[in-house]
Amino acid sequence: MTETPRPSDLVADDLPEVDLTGRITEDQVLEAMKDVIDPELGVNVVDLGLVYGVDVDDQNNLTLDMTLTMPTCPLYDYIEQQVEVVLAPMVTSTAVNWVMEPMWSPHNITEDGREQLRAMGYNV
Repeated sequence: MTETPRPSDLVADDLPEVDLTGRITEDQVLEAMKDVIDPELGVNVVDLGLVYGVDVDDQNNLTLDMTLTMPTCPLYDYIEQQVEVVLAPMVTSTAVNWVMEPMWSPHNITEDGREQLRAMGYNV
């Protein structure tokens, strides 16, 4: 005899997982990072594909692996300040580890980022 499924079993549960330990998740970090805007292109660093890695320890100390659109970008300190301001309410500390490998390319841009750039007149 097969058991009749309950109505709640038939509904997809698309809610994000909640970490009951109080530890911030990578998804929460990336969502907050969408408020960090590249000052030259006017698109957030997540959709530009500049965030290469997110590491949060048990005390909510955050280390980000990030890159720049070009290695000689003079605005890295400005971007790093934005990162710290955006994430300060969520984490104990923030460290940005600037990496240049693999080298960034326009292929890293998300579809949302491409739409934003097209809206500003860029051909991507």
